[in-house]
Amino acid sequence: MALRTVTRKLGNKFFPLLSSTSHLHSHATSFGFKEVKEEEKAAMVGNVFSNVASNYDLMNDLMSAGLHRLWKDRLVSKLNPFPGMKHLDVAGGTGDVAFRILERINRVKQRGIQRDFEDILEAETKIYVCDINPNMLNVGKQRALQKGFAEDGSLVWVEGNAESLGFQNDSMDGYTIAFGIRNVTHIEKVLSEAHRVLKRGGRFLCLELSHVGIPVFKELYDLYSFSVIPSMGEMVAGDRESYQYLVESIRRLNLQEKFASMIADAGFQKVEYENLVGGVVAVHSGVKI
Repeated sequence: MALRTVTRKLGNKFFPLLSSTSHLHSHATSFGFKEVKEEEKAAMVGNVFSNVASNYDLMNDLMSAGLHRLWKDRLVSKLNPFPGMKHLDVAGGTGDVAFRILERINRVKQRGIQRDFEDILEAETKIYVCDINPNMLNVGKQRALQKGFAEDGSLVWVEGNAESLGFQNDSMDGYTIAFGIRNVTHIEKVLSEAHRVLKRGGRFLCLELSHVGIPVFKELYDLYSFSVIPSMGEMVAGDRESYQYLVESIRRLNLQEKFASMIADAGFQKVEYENLVGGVVAVHSGVKI
C-alpha cells in the first residue's frame, strides 16, 4: 500500500505554545477520557499493558491491518542504525522496534563481510529495550529466543520508567519510542530524559498514532476506533476496557506541530515530523546538538 507522506521541517525554529497545547500537558492527569490523579496513572496504565501483553502483537496486526509493520519500518529507516551503536528503545517491551533495528544492523554487517570492513565487524552493538511493564518485557524476551536474537548479547532488556531513566548522560546514539508517548504521565519529563541520555548528534524519534485532518476520513476513523477496536479486543483478548482506553488515549494526545514544539523546548534541534496515512500516524524526530 502506498503511503502519502508530508514532511515539515522546523529547523531551529521553536513554535510558540498555543493555548490548545494544554491538551498535551493535561495528558499528565488523563487516563483515556477520564481525569485521574497523577500518582495513579502509571499503575492504571501498567494494568492495561499487563492485561494486553500476551495478545499485544496479534492485536496490533488486527487493529492496523498489518500497517503497523510498515510504520515501524519507516521509523527504523529514519533512524538509520549502524554497527556499534548504543540505542535505547523505550516502551518497546515486545521487541518489535528493537528486532528491526538489529536486523538492519546485521544486514549492514553482512555487507561489511562482503567488502572486508573489519572495523564494522568488530563494533559492539547494544540495543537497550526499556519498558515499565515486566509482562511486556517477558513477551519480548520470548520472541527474541524464537527469532534467535538471544545469543549474541546485543539486546539488553531493562525494566524502567521513561520519566527517570537509569542510564548515564550522553550515553546513547539513538532513542526511539513507538506508540508509548501517550501513556506516560509527564511528556516533558520523558523528552528531557531522552535529551539527557543522548550523545551529541544522537537522534530522537517518536512514532505515535495521531489525529486525522480529513473530515470524511476522520469520521470513518472515529467509527472504527470507538466501535470496532474495543469489540475486537473483547472478542480476541477478552478485554474490552483496555482497548477502550487505548483508543481514548489517542484522542487525548494532540500531536504534529504542538508536539514538535515540545521536542524543541526539550533542547532538540532540527526538529521535524512526517505524517503517514493521511495523518493517522506521525513520526517526530530531533537531534541533540
